Amino acid sequence: MLTLPNLLTLSRIVAVPFLVALLWVPDPILYAFAFALYALIGITDYFDGWLARRMGSTSKLGAFLDPVADKIMVAAVLLMLCAVQVIAGWHVIAALVILLREIMVSGLREYLAGSQVSVPVSRLAKWKTTFQMVALGALILAVAVPQWPWMLTVGLVSLWVAAPLTVITGWDYLRIGLRHMR
Repeated sequence: MLTLPNLLTLSRIVAVPFLVALLWVPDPILYAFAFALYALIGITDYFDGWLARRMGSTSKLGAFLDPVADKIMVAAVLLMLCAVQVIAGWHVIAALVILLREIMVSGLREYLAGSQVSVPVSRLAKWKTTFQMVALGALILAVAVPQWPWMLTVGLVSLWVAAPLTVITGWDYLRIGLRHMR
């Protein structure tokens, strides 16, 4: 249970309150540290799965915790960036779409797990995750490095690319789930 991959996943969950604290006040120095922590969380996200496969230590706990850790981090960062108005105006809609999809897919996965149905991650969902992670990183970095105003544009454009991908992949999961609910 306490394998290295699972410990890395747990470390991501433990890191989220620290990330939130760093995002609390939109200060360039705090956001530089927040970006470094965000990047570290992203690196551990990659390595926990890679190590689990490489070491042959995939587990039900890891399969459960990994997406939970991702969703906790994404939700926390989206909420904080909206709270401090890095994401503001119409852009909040894209953040809300992403947040609602994450909640819906989590509930659906939990329901389907009770029926012992697993929903594999699609290639499009991986693209969605990539754009989402780029968006959040760029938006954090936009505050850390205000002399790069283009970074805010990269973050917001990536957020808007992730939003429709979120709807499409969420619909795919829902369609699969509905088949098993009948």
